[in-house]
Amino acid sequence: MRDRLNSDLFDPRSEMDSDCMRGASGSGGDFAFAFNDSNFSDRLLRIEIMGGPSNCASDGEGCTSIAEWARYRKRRREDIKKEHAWDLSLCPEEQVLSDNQPDTDDAVGCENQDGEAGAMVEETQSGDEDANSNESSWNMDCSAVVTVKTLHISSPILAAKSPFFYKVRYGINRHFLYYFWCAEEAALMELLNFMYSNTLSVTAAPALLDVLMTADKFEVASCMRYCSRLLCNLTMTPESALLYLDLPSYVLMGKAVQPLTDAAKQYLASRYKDMTKFQEEVMALPLAGIESILSSDDLQIASEDAVYDFVLKWARLQYPKLEERREVLGSRLARYIRFPYMTCRKLKKVLACNDFDHEFSSKLVLEALFFKAEAPHRQRSLAAEESASLNRRFIERAYKYRPVKVIEFEVPRQQCVVYLDLKREECANLFPSGRVYSQAFHLGGQGFFLSAHCNMDQQSSFHCFGLFLGMHEKGSVSFAVDYEFAARSKPTEEFLSKYKGNYKFTGGKAVGYRNLFAIPWTSFMAEGSIYFINGVLHLRAELTVRH
Repeated sequence: MRDRLNSDLFDPRSEMDSDCMRGASGSGGDFAFAFNDSNFSDRLLRIEIMGGPSNCASDGEGCTSIAEWARYRKRRREDIKKEHAWDLSLCPEEQVLSDNQPDTDDAVGCENQDGEAGAMVEETQSGDEDANSNESSWNMDCSAVVTVKTLHISSPILAAKSPFFYKVRYGINRHFLYYFWCAEEAALMELLNFMYSNTLSVTAAPALLDVLMTADKFEVASCMRYCSRLLCNLTMTPESALLYLDLPSYVLMGKAVQPLTDAAKQYLASRYKDMTKFQEEVMALPLAGIESILSSDDLQIASEDAVYDFVLKWARLQYPKLEERREVLGSRLARYIRFPYMTCRKLKKVLACNDFDHEFSSKLVLEALFFKAEAPHRQRSLAAEESASLNRRFIERAYKYRPVKVIEFEVPRQQCVVYLDLKREECANLFPSGRVYSQAFHLGGQGFFLSAHCNMDQQSSFHCFGLFLGMHEKGSVSFAVDYEFAARSKPTEEFLSKYKGNYKFTGGKAVGYRNLFAIPWTSFMAEGSIYFINGVLHLRAELTVRH
């Protein structure tokens, strides 16, 4: 039976070959019994472990935390670049060991990703010779080699898991030499074991990251997915989340690590959704961390104006040079600022801001103004289209202060018309005593806001919906206005006036009505209520300065 199995492994068309391919690449085929067993192998893999600028301890073994792992990897990369411990001239073309060197299509080229990978060499040897008796033919004049390992490998099993080994399998030779750094030895052995058994013995994050990066070099997507799942299940920290987003670009390009990077982004967005609580931490985050936070719809922030101010402050701190700052803002961060939800006053400042290229900022502001001018149903349509894409500039965040649309007039009198839309869910969340505030708007140099409340009526017999107008206090200023509150019950009709009057603001007081619609809360929120058009309550406030 063993002779039959060993013979089949040499024939790529054999039945055993296809069974191994299906088992290894399918759901959970376990070939652990065949690992490094000459009876179930058709090739020999010689691994020469190189000494170098780093010590000979595995990253996974030598580091007990994500932070240590990151510092160690960075230091090792810098040392490798500085000391040139690995001579890249040792590529297969210059390490010819016989006249039968395979063609370049069959041999695997020299890899040097992140300054860590070595080179593989195919070596010719007759199938009739005993592999172990030819150990001397592999002796290399390389003083940096500190350890040598020779493994029996089954090419169908490895080829089923890795395009890298698939190329090796159909090469004309049977023996392969691979150079590896000391610190990568444990990760390599874990990877080879995984390709046979579909499991790993390591569970710590540093060791899993080593295996993940080694699996990427050998294109073992199943192992990358496995490591990603295990890392996702570990407790995440800001340090680990940032590290997952800062893995080498050739690793991040693989779909296998996408769940891990998505989990890291979600963690950062959730942890820092209220940026005001972690101002110092957030200001020190790298670009990838800031992008993760700003991409969230759930930021607990006052308004999009505050998002813009934060981005500008962070960019000025991290990129003091204007040219670099403009590049980062234009190519990376501007896409996360939802300009259509910024106030017109702030959009004017965007046009005058030197941190953005003027042509670029003009385009952003123009797009925002066109969106503001659209009818509400058209705005919802644009937002729905955006929700299916990565660009979310028309998606409204969960602002602490609700956005408003404001139309201002200077003649014949100073006047403004303010439109406030509240979703049914937002109104429902007000019960039994909540309130929601609008963004600030201005009239005659004074700042105002609207606030919606769930109140008890004056006789305290039932809850009801109330709307109030307040002025941001500036010292002892008094300011008199005529006001009118209105609501719309049909999308094709005009707003219907509910209350009007005049009021002189002094000392931060507010004016409004505890029961705007003169009905109980249950009737206001009932299914089929005439006040919710497509699930949205449309309110209008008209203010005129009194002289």
